[in-house]
Amino acid sequence: MGGKVTYMDEIELGTAKDGRITISVIENPYGEGTESVTSIGVTLKKDSTEPEWKVHIPKENIEEVLAALHFAKNKL
Repeated sequence: MGGKVTYMDEIELGTAKDGRITISVIENPYGEGTESVTSIGVTLKKDSTEPEWKVHIPKENIEEVLAALHFAKNKL
């Protein structure tokens, strides 16, 4: 897996002292000619360049994911 990574934002993780949430855009994430994705990474340590968890979200799903996150937030 590879491709050009453009970091968009880094957010302090509210439940871990040194944790971070990173938001990136990855071009050609699965090889030449594959569609770009938004990558959300979570790390529990200061080094946010290698997150423990990450998810790749295609552009077509971003609005649905945002809506689901808002719904989940309202249930907390």
